[in-house]
Amino acid sequence: MGGARSGKSKFAQDLAKSLGEKVLFVATGAPLDEEMTLRIEAHKRSRPKSWRTLEISVNVGQSLPREMGDAEVVLLDCLTLLVSNVILKPLNFGSSEGEVEDNYFYSPKASPSRHCERSEATSEAEIQVMTELEQLIDFIDKYEGTFIVVSNEVGLGLVPENKLGRVYRDLLGNANQFLAQRANDVYFMVSGIPVKIR
Repeated sequence: MGGARSGKSKFAQDLAKSLGEKVLFVATGAPLDEEMTLRIEAHKRSRPKSWRTLEISVNVGQSLPREMGDAEVVLLDCLTLLVSNVILKPLNFGSSEGEVEDNYFYSPKASPSRHCERSEATSEAEIQVMTELEQLIDFIDKYEGTFIVVSNEVGLGLVPENKLGRVYRDLLGNANQFLAQRANDVYFMVSGIPVKIR
């Protein structure tokens, strides 16, 4: 994990190359505008042509068992967009106006997760993100190869001025902690330099 343009993707790709020839690249970015389309194309050009690519924005853990083939290494790039996709899905697909009820972000009651204790103030957005992560962890626990996840650290700057930004920052921070606690190795990228923190 690391900040924007810290070298996360390059490091992850180099690591994947060193661990096996049969790599499945899981891309969570969606070409929602021209800038994102250009970014996706640049990322595609940076990857070896021999790698298989699975483009999926949500339900990664559910989709991977059908798509694995003989992959020795799975590289998910990135958790940052996956969390964004999950929490924005109701905004993009929920209603014709692109609106969602306020209690999606702040729900008075929520059922507990088997992996994570939740307070009564847990939001529906958090439930959806945790469900996505739990499905992903369930797959990783059964997978016999190497699984690499790229993510951003977005909690080092100013507090976002709007509610959605604050919810996203908090949910991604929690998601990073959730996966890092279960990882064998964790790297923080600084100016293209990987710093091993576990």
